[in-house]
Amino acid sequence: MRLGLTVGYWGSAKDSHTDAQMALVQDAERVGYSVAWVAEAYGSDAPTILAWLGAQTSGIDLGSGIMQIPARTPAMTAMTASTLDTLTNGRFRLGLGVSGPQVSEGWHGVRFGDPLGRTREYVEIVERALRRERLEYDGEHFTLPLPDGPGKALHLTTRPVRDRIPLYLAAVGPKNLRLTGELADGWLPVFYIPEQSADLHEAVRAGRESAGRGSDLTGFDIAPSVPVSMGEDLDAAYDRVRPYAALYVGGMGSAKQNFYNRIAVRAGFEEEAARVQQLYLGRKPREAAAALSRDFLDHTALIGPRERIADRLHRYAEAGVTTLGVAPYADSADERTTVVRTMAELVEQEGLG
Repeated sequence: MRLGLTVGYWGSAKDSHTDAQMALVQDAERVGYSVAWVAEAYGSDAPTILAWLGAQTSGIDLGSGIMQIPARTPAMTAMTASTLDTLTNGRFRLGLGVSGPQVSEGWHGVRFGDPLGRTREYVEIVERALRRERLEYDGEHFTLPLPDGPGKALHLTTRPVRDRIPLYLAAVGPKNLRLTGELADGWLPVFYIPEQSADLHEAVRAGRESAGRGSDLTGFDIAPSVPVSMGEDLDAAYDRVRPYAALYVGGMGSAKQNFYNRIAVRAGFEEEAARVQQLYLGRKPREAAAALSRDFLDHTALIGPRERIADRLHRYAEAGVTTLGVAPYADSADERTTVVRTMAELVEQEGLG
């Protein structure tokens, strides 16, 4: 099991000025992390940060976790992926996701309907472009070139370093996971619960088999982002993770459509998820965070003293996780660095690497 660093949204931590964030990524590189993932929502964009990181690192892979599908045309995504792969000498990983209806329609002005169909077409066009094929596509959501106009089929003028840039999808639900198995090289889950992952893995495997990509998950990267909050004071350790979990379970979407809330419901936390959402949408985020149980947080994060985390790390390896994305939750930049270094030590100590 390899380690990845989940950088998250750039500038989201209280003391996350650029020097501290860069130092964290460079430290992860020094201790053997395989990849650093950068997110985007409606603040900083992922590609700009990835290019900046790429200029000041040399070995660690750099991934978009994720680039939003509604934010860019497929051709623009292919251009960006090719450019980043070239600038980093073949270290870029392309993570994509449809985001949610609030961001897609409210921020980007792109209808959210048929996310499965849109994702399939988008990925197909991106991969054609990266293979430097002339772009001709006639789909439900994308048509290239546009008919009855001056456009013509073009091909990418640059050449990526690698024949195939690794493609990851952020997917929730069995249909999305099957699609991920069909199209992608890896999966970027959130609120990943190792003990409940077998059916999810099976959906990915079925997708791979249907696409002729193998009958098992060999070579497929399961790379969840997992909050890690270390400390002897358990109350404080849980409290560091609560605001993030409450935002996603309670506030990342509407009362009718919140994919992360559905994950909590499917995991057996239906009443808790409803209560957290009610409080968060009622503009009571602190109460929503307090309403999260330790049980839910323990299912979806690594929390507590070093020994407790070491013991619980085995859950992920046994479930089949191939890259554990460490999202360090701490009270300072120095403490986040300690989390990054300690996780590398624990994976080696426990013989999981």
